[in-house]
Amino acid sequence: MDVSATIEQFVGERYVRLTTFRRSGDPVHTAVWHVVVDGVLYVHTGDQTGKAKRLRANGRAEIAPSDARGRTTGGPVPMVGAAVNGEDPKRLESAFRDKYGWQYRAVGATSGLRKRKIGEPTYFGFHFGEANG
Repeated sequence: MDVSATIEQFVGERYVRLTTFRRSGDPVHTAVWHVVVDGVLYVHTGDQTGKAKRLRANGRAEIAPSDARGRTTGGPVPMVGAAVNGEDPKRLESAFRDKYGWQYRAVGATSGLRKRKIGEPTYFGFHFGEANG
């Protein structure tokens, strides 16, 4: 698989459909915002969301270009996702702010109201490949 060509398919997309998997193997689809920075696709979410919990459990994911409702506009790509600890969060936040503008700032402004439910803001980085488990 040509990884650079595959990453490029997501750069111009506004949304992607992130599919994570329950312990039972059942898929859960979510339309999310994303950015590609230095060849890694990043998603921003709360650390207590279902997708964050599923990614921490097994890392298995599929990502496909989609519309805002999660209807795919291209084929899914198997990926492995993990919470990002070493990456500079200000750099990633800047990339999201540059891409999504006022909408990203508006979501950020309301995140304090939702923080108790969704937890602390967390970035997940995705690399191409299959998860073991």
